[in-house]
Amino acid sequence: MTYVIVARWRAKEGKAEEIEGILRELVPATRAEPGTLMFIGHRSHDNPDEFLIYEQYVDEAAFVAHQQMPHFKTLVLERALPLLAERERLAFGVLATR
Repeated sequence: MTYVIVARWRAKEGKAEEIEGILRELVPATRAEPGTLMFIGHRSHDNPDEFLIYEQYVDEAAFVAHQQMPHFKTLVLERALPLLAERERLAFGVLATR
């Protein structure tokens, strides 16, 4: 079943441009992973410190594999997390469309 993650990041004061740069590296690297169906980074118009990441994987195992990728460990765990004031992740399954 398709596995969806919606992540919301809020940058620490003065760190939003760095977060945007990290996401600009993370998006193409993640899109190239096997099992990734969609990976889109968004920046809020209302609050430029707020980011939304929409992720879609073929299954939960593909998401778990994503978290083991070197680019995830470097870009997210090492570089982005220290710059975030808040991080929220929600997991969803896609409902049947019939």
